[in-house]
Amino acid sequence: MIKVLLVDDHPVVRQGLRTFLDLQPDITVVGEAPDGASGVTAAEDLHPDVILLDLRMPGSDGLDALRGLREHANPARVLVITSFTEPAAVLPAVRAGAAGYVYKDIDPPALAAAIRSVHAGHVLLHPDVARLLARGDLRATDLTAREREVLAELARGQSNREIARALSLSEKTVKTHVSAILGKLGVQDRTQAALRAVRSGLVETT
Repeated sequence: MIKVLLVDDHPVVRQGLRTFLDLQPDITVVGEAPDGASGVTAAEDLHPDVILLDLRMPGSDGLDALRGLREHANPARVLVITSFTEPAAVLPAVRAGAAGYVYKDIDPPALAAAIRSVHAGHVLLHPDVARLLARGDLRATDLTAREREVLAELARGQSNREIARALSLSEKTVKTHVSAILGKLGVQDRTQAALRAVRSGLVETT
């Protein structure tokens, strides 16, 4: 079962999401929170696999939550779900570690699919958002050919072991390449590196 935490300041939205998601055979809602700070606390207590996170909330917002989750090294994958589409809202969320981004008008079955995709390690961005992020984004020209191969596999959600198998490398060599990639791209974790790969056109969005 994929354990989901809902973080949104609107009780009606949380109830609607819970009602739909609890009907899914492989998804269960383990908790709810009305703001970013309580969402971080709930994530520490409930150990969700995926956090559905609203960006705009009174008091402690979604960006605060993303930063708090990073500070606590929480392994949950964060899927931002919001009605706001302007770059000012999108870019900080991506840079703060969001693994996916969808709009609140998404069809319920598509939302369930998005949760499964993010849980599986994929990067999930709405096409409109991907286009916004692509403008003026970092180019991957500083990476070696091998590093670009490793990054492409990483962006598909592959583990170091799976990357090693796919590219006929040792896990130690893959780990070295991943460290180099993070340093060259100026990011802190694999999720952010994967987002850079998507935005630079190395891999397709899912």
